[in-house]
Formats: sequence, C-alpha cells, structure tokens
Amino acid sequence: MTQAWLNRITTAVPPHDIHAAFVEFGRDTVADWHKRVLFDRMAKLSDIEHRYAIFEPGPRPRDKILDVTGFYRRGAFPSTAARMALYQPHALDLAMTAVRKLDLDPNAVTHLIVASCTGFTAPGLDFQIMRAAGLPDATQRTIVGFMGCFAAVNVLKLADQIVRADPASRVLVVNLELCSLHLQEDFQDLPKMLSFMLFADGASAALVSADPTGIALGRFQAAIIPRSHDLITWEIGNDGFEMHLSGQVPGRIRRWLPEHGVRLLPRDPPKLWAVHAGGRSILDSVQHGLCLAPDALRHSRAVLRDYGNMSSATLMFVLHSILQDTDARGGGMAMAFGPGLSVESFGFSRP
Repeated sequence: MTQAWLNRITTAVPPHDIHAAFVEFGRDTVADWHKRVLFDRMAKLSDIEHRYAIFEPGPRPRDKILDVTGFYRRGAFPSTAARMALYQPHALDLAMTAVRKLDLDPNAVTHLIVASCTGFTAPGLDFQIMRAAGLPDATQRTIVGFMGCFAAVNVLKLADQIVRADPASRVLVVNLELCSLHLQEDFQDLPKMLSFMLFADGASAALVSADPTGIALGRFQAAIIPRSHDLITWEIGNDGFEMHLSGQVPGRIRRWLPEHGVRLLPRDPPKLWAVHAGGRSILDSVQHGLCLAPDALRHSRAVLRDYGNMSSATLMFVLHSILQDTDARGGGMAMAFGPGLSVESFGFSRP
C-alpha cells in the first residue's frame, strides 16, 4: 500500500501582534473589581505572549474605537455581512502568503484541500487560491468547512486517502482562519473575554504526496467524548460567528483520556507529540491524562506562546515546528479537539 507523506509545511500570520493590547484592553474594560483580578490572573497563566490579527490595535483610550480602521466601534459592532466582506480579501491574501512559501510547481498539483471555519464565500477560498496560485482549472478541490480546531486532522486525512488511492497525486493543503473577525461586544462576560484572549489569525500550506520526505502519515482515528456536545459550539449570528467555549472542556478531556485515550495510541510509545494548542489548560489536560513527560508537548506549548490558538491552522504550526527541529525524530502522535466534543488523531513518524 502506498505511504502518504507530509512533505513540508509553511506558515503565515498577519503583521499585527494584538495580544498585549488586548490584555490591556480587557483589564481596562472589565468593570467588576473581582472579575478584573481574575482576568489578570488568567492572562498571566495563559502562557500566551503573542497573537496576530488582520486588525491593528487602535490608539488609547480604546473606549470607542478598538482598531485603527474603526471596524470595531463600541456600541456599533459590525454585522456578519460586513465581517464576511472583509474575510474574502484578507483570507486570500494570508493563505497565498503561506502557499507562495511552498514554492510549488503549480502544474504538478493535482488536488487542493482548504480548511476554514471563520468565513464563507462562493466561489470559495479554494477557487480563489486555485486562480491566485496558477493551479490548473482541472485541479480537484475540496473545502472542509466549519469543523473548528480539529479540521487540520481531517484535511490531512483526506490528503492521505487521495495519495493512497493514486500515488501520482500531489495534494496542496491550506488551513486559513481569521478568528479576529468574530470579536463580540460581551466585554462584561468574563468567560467570553477569556476565550477572546485565546484566539488569533493564521494560515498554513502543506504538500502531501508519495515522495518519501518529511513526515510519514499513519493511522487516523476519531472519537467522541460522551455527554459533551454542548461544551464547544460555533454558531452564525447576526453580529458574527458566536463561540461558546465551556470551562468544563479541560476537565472532561483529563478524565476521558486515561481510560479511552490509550486506544488511540500506537503500540510503541510516541517520541513526538503534536497536540492542538487550544490553550494551556487543554495541553495540561493531555499531559496529565496520558501521563506524558514534562517536555513532551514542547512544540505545542511553543506555538501557543508565540501565536495563540488559530483554530484549524494551529496543529499545522505544531507539525511545522517538529519539521523545523532536526532532533525531532521517531514515531509520533497528533491530536486535536473540537465541537462534539470530538477527538481527532493520527500517528506519524519522522525518519
């Protein structure tokens, strides 16, 4: 049977580092003193130092206008239609920044798979990337939409199946998320403010083929954590996409993994771990739930620190970090969580 390989990955983020400005904004905005103390504590514990967005923070005080362009105005946040109007050009621009770094021969690409849960348009981002990258019109295209943080596993799963079915296939995989388009004006709702503090914009591009270089893709698996379907939701509202991220998620993962997570693991203990950097508490839950060594999730924690949670692009950043590490060799395990509460995983190896 043909072995599919994740040959290489490139990444891209917008130019504006928003994290420090957002933490400052949150501290100034939360009115209740007790909530402000908790917000400060959670900001320090987040292990995030940088997050990037298409929006440049506006000058202080940000009591009326939050960003330089005035897109976010207190009391008059934009409609979903206005947010989607921005998604089209910015999504293509950031995605193509990552695609161009791959330096592919466009005529050699046979398939294009795009994952995104932060915007919709038709003709879609897949069509726009095909044209902008100069891919043939006959390129077979697939969109993986609205699956959330674990969609990176699904796009790689599709690419793996395509290459196994036809070894001549060369699959371009793109993950693009503009989470900053969906800021909500619920600034006194502390759980929502804390979730806003996690998310960022980012894109990745990758090539999957039968060429034996990079990371060899292994067995893909999926599972559902029972009685947890309402803990992560992502719904389309009149004022953007509305996320609910329950504080119970890390605890559910921590309790589920010791009994059920072992079924997902390969026979030999993985030397490498690529876990979706959804937040410090998520990574802590995986580490404790599977009794991993203190440095096992170092690549995931570095991505969280430097970029935050970029939804479906995040796991690709972690895999990119592993590919950049010349000492990262051997068998590995990738894992991501999302609405459901779904657990998507796959084994891999780096010779």
